[in-house]
Amino acid sequence: MTEDKSPQAVHLAAGQGTRLRPLTNDRPKPLVTLGGTSLLERNMQTLRGCGVTDQVVVTGHCSEKIRSLGCQTVHNPNFAETDMVYSLFCAAARFSTDRDLVISYGDIVYEESVVQSLLDRCAPLSVVVDRDWQRLWKTRFEDPLSDAESLRLTDDDAIVEIGRDVDGFDEIDGQYIGLIKVESDFIDQFETVYQDIVGEASSRDKSIEMTQFLQTFIDRGHDVAAVPINGGWLEVDTVSDLEQYWHLYSNDELDRFIDLEQSEHSQS
Repeated sequence: MTEDKSPQAVHLAAGQGTRLRPLTNDRPKPLVTLGGTSLLERNMQTLRGCGVTDQVVVTGHCSEKIRSLGCQTVHNPNFAETDMVYSLFCAAARFSTDRDLVISYGDIVYEESVVQSLLDRCAPLSVVVDRDWQRLWKTRFEDPLSDAESLRLTDDDAIVEIGRDVDGFDEIDGQYIGLIKVESDFIDQFETVYQDIVGEASSRDKSIEMTQFLQTFIDRGHDVAAVPINGGWLEVDTVSDLEQYWHLYSNDELDRFIDLEQSEHSQS
């Protein structure tokens, strides 16, 4: 029998989603629906459509709602005071070092083509970056810079800076969307860097942001490769986001940003 080398995936779904209240009072943020399907179920379907069938969800707030879907779960008991990176490593025992690892935020939704671009990228650590981010941000925010972070790229799409506050658009070559791939032979090093960080006295609060984590790899001399895209995804962070997307969806205009049909097709 041929050994399964298909990628594995971890969905980060532990957060409380405070900016989506009251919609998240009784459900996790990734179970908010868009186009009739929850963000989490849509993303799991999209990944399956790309051959990523081994998926686990890190739960926290209202974890029973995700467990009721019948998917594999790992619980973050400290979800109220920790960030994405801590949640990710709650699932570390599930990481297989002979298969690539896909990491997905729970408050985004993306096309199958975005996932495929990530899977096709050959690099130890790859990060999906939207070069056309301003178009979406101008729809979501009166001031796009108010919720934007730095991301600087070299000519060959290596990330040299990520996650810093910005003063101008010239500091942003794209926006990180919350979708990462760690190649199988880099997973041990990936975990080692995390253990080094949490072992430092300044990090004992267990709160490490993902962009801070990625910047640590850059600072240590590791290559962090960008996977450039031009749209094909959404972030659902606030009630305003969801209202805006529903308005576009009901007027058949959401496809300016994402083709939801791609993930729906992957259900079959």
